[in-house]
Amino acid sequence: MSHLPALFLLIGTIACAPCAAQTVYQCAGAHGEASYQSTPCPGGRGRQITLDTPPPAAAPPPTTDSTPPPAPVAEASPPPPPPAAPVPLLYQCVRATDGKRYISTNGNPPGYYAPLGMVGLPIPLTEQYTAANHMGNAQPDAAMVSGYYTFVQDRCRAMSTEETCAALRKDWAENERKLSRAFKSDQPPLLAREAELRAQLQGCGGP
Repeated sequence: MSHLPALFLLIGTIACAPCAAQTVYQCAGAHGEASYQSTPCPGGRGRQITLDTPPPAAAPPPTTDSTPPPAPVAEASPPPPPPAAPVPLLYQCVRATDGKRYISTNGNPPGYYAPLGMVGLPIPLTEQYTAANHMGNAQPDAAMVSGYYTFVQDRCRAMSTEETCAALRKDWAENERKLSRAFKSDQPPLLAREAELRAQLQGCGGP
């Protein structure tokens, strides 16, 4: 019985080693004492003891997390760009007195009185001199209107988007040229015109 602790120690060592043998040998010493080892006894003396292999340890059950996964956060989409300002409606007009073209925001400009000679209507030479004497008057009287003036009105048409953008960019370039050369005291009206043209050109993609 005094040799049992050695046997238990050997069994524990064999059981803990992953690759240890499952057989032990009980050998007799010189004085008859018993010893235990994992190799056969010298001279073949001794007793072989077969040990049962312990079953493999069961793997622990997988841990389950009852916490639901966080919901995916949707990426915030960038705000849509502001809508472009519409291209302003401009009109190309022809002056009734000399046929020159100009651009206006009014497609129906008010009519006005013009001397007959300026619109190409013939009048007698003596009447032309009489009319010239009255040209300095600020407001023609009824006799002047009936004899030497006629009522005219400029003709206008709506411009296309391409024509409008081209005209606005031309005005922008001219205004910028004047602004670069103007004194500081003369800049306020040019800066106001610059801001107006910039807003109008938004619908054209900018200056």
